[in-house]
Amino acid sequence: MTRHQKRLSVPKSWPVERKTATWTVKAGAGPHGEAGVPLLIVLRDVLGYADSRKEANYALNQDSVLVNGDAVSDVERPIGMFDILTFEEREESYRVFPDEGGRLALTPIDAEAAQSRLGKIVGKAQVTGGDFQFTLHDGTNVRVDEDEAGTYAPGDSLVVDNKTKEIVAHFTYEEGALVTAVAGSHAGEIGRIDTITVTPGSGDNIVTVTQDDFDGEGFETIEEYVVVIDENFIEGDDE
Repeated sequence: MTRHQKRLSVPKSWPVERKTATWTVKAGAGPHGEAGVPLLIVLRDVLGYADSRKEANYALNQDSVLVNGDAVSDVERPIGMFDILTFEEREESYRVFPDEGGRLALTPIDAEAAQSRLGKIVGKAQVTGGDFQFTLHDGTNVRVDEDEAGTYAPGDSLVVDNKTKEIVAHFTYEEGALVTAVAGSHAGEIGRIDTITVTPGSGDNIVTVTQDDFDGEGFETIEEYVVVIDENFIEGDDE
């Protein structure tokens, strides 16, 4: 299987220039599916911390580049929405956040904010023994006991500690919740849910978002495209 990817056909979320060259690196297997951006692109094309795959490999071999608290060694490791990147030697941390147009961008965050990451619940299933397993937007799973499982539902967001992998905060998907759009024509915009319109049958539910506190006019999008966040999640990014 080829290790290369044509630039013109990469997902819209990838932060790469499409006409500067024919090929770029292909994301390996891992979180975020096809939308995941190879770590090499982040190191080389976005941050400029490496000029080549060889330099990026050398940096990763120092075990000082962390993704969601874990050292990574694969330059093709997919990076995606809400991942936390930490460069220990530089004492820098970033959150991957959707920018306008749906491209993934890096938002600087402080060391405290880098201790956990946000995940949207996209699936729920009971497993052997009675516990429940919740699947997050990036494909990772969080397991909780049966008594606690009723607290969470698909569409909600969880904040997971990067070291313990335990849930440290929970944001409910409901009218009035603070959300950001992560895809579609309103990607990167923030507001509060005004209404959730349930569409009969197999159609997508429609979410109306108001932006009175964010100097916007509000927008409509499909349920799949919104993720619940909170004020600290935004305000803590640049502090």
